[in-house]
Amino acid sequence: MTLAKHDAIRAYYHALFSAWGRQHWWPAQSRFEVIVGAYLTQNTSWTSVEKALVNLRKARLLTIRGIRGTPPPQLELLIRSAGYFRQKAQRLKTFVSFLDERYGGSLARMFARPTAELRDELLSLNGVGPETADSILLYAGNYAVFVVDAYTRRILERHRIVAASASYDEIRELFEQALGRALPPKQSLDEVPSAVGPRGSSHTPSAVSEAPRSPLVQVFNEMHGLLVGVGKNYCLKSQMQCEQCPLQKFLPEAK
Repeated sequence: MTLAKHDAIRAYYHALFSAWGRQHWWPAQSRFEVIVGAYLTQNTSWTSVEKALVNLRKARLLTIRGIRGTPPPQLELLIRSAGYFRQKAQRLKTFVSFLDERYGGSLARMFARPTAELRDELLSLNGVGPETADSILLYAGNYAVFVVDAYTRRILERHRIVAASASYDEIRELFEQALGRALPPKQSLDEVPSAVGPRGSSHTPSAVSEAPRSPLVQVFNEMHGLLVGVGKNYCLKSQMQCEQCPLQKFLPEAK
């Protein structure tokens, strides 16, 4: 049964990538911007996060030094659009304090840590759950860790790949095994997507999205972005709009 699940996930990857191409996740100009975005996107839309990031960038505070030195009331005002702004401002301050105390304020030193050890450290921070920790690891640190979000869970449940009771780590390990044991063949980055209309959740290329990374990390990166595209455009929370979705043919009813 697990083998069949692995085959399905690989088939989903090929179908989505062929239809939509590269998604250019995470849209950011620096690794620290990815980390800030991972905190800010908790319980809110990316559109709201982008407004907060623009405010920080305009104020020239979208840096470790900027977050460290900004008084909480000012930081709260700048990120207000992202919601829960007092809580998130404090959590950003907590992360910078952690970085300063453990790694002398150096992301390079932090990202030199082994995956499991750094993941545990991130999870020990206030306000960091598995999705936030794995987003930081994958997108800012280029670790081979798959990010599971609500879109991913919803799609897999509706396709009967996982049960509603499946844990975060069960789903994460399922993707890592499926896409890691038999890495999909390298796709041409210049390939023209076949789909007309929405291109998943694609973003304009950025310094972070174009940064060098291993083939496996790139696949994890793309697969997460592609599934977000399915969730945002077709596999909606309140209803399903399957007719134009590249995964429609894989639905149990279609089979």
